[in-house]
Amino acid sequence: MELTCEHVSKNFHQKKAVDHVSFSIHNGVHALLGANGSGKTTLIRMLAGLLPPSEGSIYFDQIAIIKQYDTYCASLGYMPQHFGFYPNYTVEQFLSYMGLLKRIPKSLLQKRIDELCMQLHLTKERKQKMKHLSGGMLRRVGIAQALLAKPAILLLDEPTAGLDPKERIVFRNLIASLANECTILLSTHIVSDIESIADDVLVMKDGGILAHESCEALLESMEGKVWEVILPVQETKKQIQNQVIVKTHQQGNQVYLRILADHQPFPHAQPVQPDLDDYYLYHFSEGSD
Repeated sequence: MELTCEHVSKNFHQKKAVDHVSFSIHNGVHALLGANGSGKTTLIRMLAGLLPPSEGSIYFDQIAIIKQYDTYCASLGYMPQHFGFYPNYTVEQFLSYMGLLKRIPKSLLQKRIDELCMQLHLTKERKQKMKHLSGGMLRRVGIAQALLAKPAILLLDEPTAGLDPKERIVFRNLIASLANECTILLSTHIVSDIESIADDVLVMKDGGILAHESCEALLESMEGKVWEVILPVQETKKQIQNQVIVKTHQQGNQVYLRILADHQPFPHAQPVQPDLDDYYLYHFSEGSD
């Protein structure tokens, strides 16, 4: 299965939210990483068929999704950042309702709901009303409705937004467990969501794709740009005004600093191994343009 964008753009009046984006993705977990306002949600909505591109084309296995949307939609699972639901429906009632909208035969729907409730650890919650669920449980129900029709493509828009660290870990493990079932594209601005599960990363900035690489390749591009140094407290304020600081920690009269810079920022600064947080801050911190 292959999902392909060819020179896709989206304009809203005078603003170009997505600017000539091209890429192809296959089975596995793919991350769409970018700051808020970079165009991620607009791109995801176009991939879901909810917005028509102003320019360019989107194909699913050589099928133009706009021209054959019914065929494409049958292979698509989509979880928006904020999905609507009837608060007084139970989890089971909501999934049954969504299954009917997806035209899943009744003879198959109940079995599928049973499978997903077990897989997503929703068995105890299936009789609870949606309005009583935690944020993490609502996200699980959101994924369950997206998986009802056994999609070939799963689009997740900011799936961990609003979750606490423990819930995010659970959610990441859940997404990783689905990698063999479908092609997954998840958009996020949270680096920790993708470090351990993404096969590759599409980095989106100002509506365009800045990079489409594996995590390892993104980190290689940061070699020689991440530095650590220890400075006396009295020197620190004057010396770091124009530096991009990733981390700072004071011990006694000394301050430990982790700094992003193309060249050695201080005589005693030592280069260190970069991580994805370094990559993100290098490209998305203020003044990184």
